[in-house]
This record gives sequence, C-alpha cells and structure tokens, in this order.
Amino acid sequence: MQPAARPLAPTYQERRWELPPDAVIHHGTVDDAARLLEGRTLTALTGAGISTDSGIPDYRSPDSPPRNPMTFQQFVGDDAFRRHYWARNHVGWQHVRRTHPNAGHRVLAELEERGIVRGVITQNVDLLHEDAGSRTVIDLHGRYDSVICLQCGRTISRAHLAERLDALNPGFVESVLDGGTTVADIEVAPDADAVIAKTSHFRPADCEFCGGVLKPEIVYFGENVPRARVDEAYALVESADALLVAGTSLTVMSGLRFVRRAAKAGQPVVIVNRGETRGDPLATVKVDAGVSETLVALGEML
Repeated sequence: MQPAARPLAPTYQERRWELPPDAVIHHGTVDDAARLLEGRTLTALTGAGISTDSGIPDYRSPDSPPRNPMTFQQFVGDDAFRRHYWARNHVGWQHVRRTHPNAGHRVLAELEERGIVRGVITQNVDLLHEDAGSRTVIDLHGRYDSVICLQCGRTISRAHLAERLDALNPGFVESVLDGGTTVADIEVAPDADAVIAKTSHFRPADCEFCGGVLKPEIVYFGENVPRARVDEAYALVESADALLVAGTSLTVMSGLRFVRRAAKAGQPVVIVNRGETRGDPLATVKVDAGVSETLVALGEML
C-alpha cells in the first residue's frame, strides 16, 4: 500500500485567525492614544500597512486581494516554483526600489530625532524607514535589496543580480510590461513579488561563486527569524516605556510576540490599524483608522 500523501501547506485563508467572541477591545481615538503616550518613550512595531500610502500593497487589510505568500519549503524544494518566483521578483523589485517614504514613516523618524521613539521594529522589507531617516531600525524579516546563496552563504546586492538576470533574459521585463505600461501597473506584493503569469521561459541565476541557489535575504513563511535579531528586538521593546504598533494585523507570531512581551511587562500598548488585529485584546488603546494620518496626528500631540 502506498503511504498517504502529505497534505499541502495550508493556504493563508486556511490559516486565518479569528478573535475570540468574548475578546475585550479597548477602542479609542488618536486623542486617547496621545494622552496615554504623553511623556513616555516608545518602541514602534510596524507592518505592511504603514507602506500602503507609498504604493506597496499589504497582505491582509480588508481591501487586499487574497494572497498566498511564498513558503521557504516551496522556494527550496521546487525548481519550477523558484524560476517562477525569480521571474516575478525581477519585475516587482523595480517597483519597490522606486517607492518613497510617506508621512507615517517620516513622523516616526522625527519622533526618534526628538527622543520619543527609541527605535523601529519593522516586519517590512522595503527599507522605507531607513529612507525616511530612522536610525535605529530592526528589519525583522530582512531586506529586499540583498540576496544570499543558500550554499556558500555569500551575499550580493539585488541590483547586481538584476544585471545578471537582464543578461540572461534580454527583453523579459519589456515583454511583461507590454511596451507602454509601467511596473506600477502590475500588482506587486510586499516582498516585491509581481503578479505575472508567463514565466516558463525565464532563466534564473545561480550563485556566481559556487553555483548554489540564490534567495532574497528575506525571512519567508516556514523560516525562523534569526535568534540574535529577535533578542535585539526584545531589548528595544524593553528599553522604552510603551509600544506603538502601526499597520499590522499581527497574524503571525513573528510580530505578535513583541506585543505579548510589552503587555506582560505592564507597558501600555497602542495599536493603530484599519481592521482587526490578533493583538487587539492586549491593546491598552486600539485606534481603528488609517496609519499615516493617525501617526501624523499623534506626532503633533506628543
């Protein structure tokens, strides 16, 4: 008898959480949040929702289309899937690198300059916090502009890889863009994965040093954030008086653990997000509103 086939990894929709029906959520306004945070130092925890006003879509807002983010197991275990991913990424990363920080990013940098924000822990890989001027940033899930070889461990810039992929696939980007359109017209995910269909003729690049598999230096589903990075983020949370969460549904434990750490330590937690988050029951104040405008208003009050 053949062994039973292993089930496929659950899709995002199958993994979707729901708040308990008896969850107590302390909804409030930006004024409530400002009164709570006044006179305190903050650590900021951000997600994809802070970058939507910069033109980078998120995964889980109420208006987002259904997405199934790539898993590490898919990437390393399937040559065809890896080729498909690199073809899409070769288009999508060009959109991400042309984006600019928005008012939400800038106000956090300004608050750091004023000594109110200790630093930012971001689940994003877009580097917009750094571009806005934030100095203490922990890129929890990595950076879109770096590529690592899974065999020899060497890293190269995404820009250098783009030159190699252009040489291997002359005219590919132009063919995808269909002449008159731009990268901005193609749906792009937060990890720079563009939604395109015809990729079977794309030629990915191997490591130029050892011939190994190249992977964006990004933590994918099924991977763990490096322990040293997690510890650094915990220390940043503990160095402040309160935690400000902005633009994340906290669906995965990667971000939720910092909310739990702050709440356990008795720190006030303010969550700014449009829609429910998994951390809402732990929030001292939950502001259900747009991220950029709320952070700007909050910054003016602190």
